[in-house]
Amino acid sequence: MLDNLSIRDAQMDDLAAIVHIYNSTIPSRLVTADTSPVTVQSREAWFQEHTPDFRPLWIVEQHGEICAWFSFQSFYGRPAYNATAEVSIYIDERYRGHGLGKYLLERAMEACPELGIRSLLGFIFGHNEPSLALFQRYGFEQWACLPQVAELDGIERDLIIVGKRVG
Repeated sequence: MLDNLSIRDAQMDDLAAIVHIYNSTIPSRLVTADTSPVTVQSREAWFQEHTPDFRPLWIVEQHGEICAWFSFQSFYGRPAYNATAEVSIYIDERYRGHGLGKYLLERAMEACPELGIRSLLGFIFGHNEPSLALFQRYGFEQWACLPQVAELDGIERDLIIVGKRVG
């Protein structure tokens, strides 16, 4: 299922597909702290924060169809943290469970030297075992646990911050 994949920098025309994939993850309560769908308009400022040479936002396509996206996000927004980035992986439900997350995480780590990134972070709910396992498989370690900081449908959830030095 991972044949004929292409990765490219996202363009504004891709934002609707990005939002669609993001919104498809909300009902699972595994990946995002949003509890209701977001709009394309509400994500425009976030989209503009990404640049190909500093904090890329990648689109993954297969046979011309957007099947996933990956972003590097600045951590804490201060210059002293420029060599640290948070990563996010969102995969269309039809493509989940086929190794696309592994593929994207590998590509991201390969891109870090060129982007000047030395530390990668992942912010993952403690009950999101598949994502925790993915990051652990690539050498990420738990750097922090924020116990019960999120409430999803009346259930308090932990936020685990995983990290890895990549440069």
